[in-house]
Amino acid sequence: MIDPSQGTGRADLVTALCKGAVAMGADALLIEVHPNPAEAWSDGVQQVSLQLFAQLMSELRPFIQAAGRE
Repeated sequence: MIDPSQGTGRADLVTALCKGAVAMGADALLIEVHPNPAEAWSDGVQQVSLQLFAQLMSELRPFIQAAGRE
């Protein structure tokens, strides 16, 4: 399991860490998501928007398949 949100503290690094973790066979990703990260009560700088989260999920599909996962 990897927590790229807390691990980096920066939303702009979450996508790269998720892809790397999935490619290495991670069983789970803990991603902080907020509809408007700039208005989050805490940790806004490390939260991804709903749009970025949806994009990330679609981009992860080839990594999941390459790792032999579902």
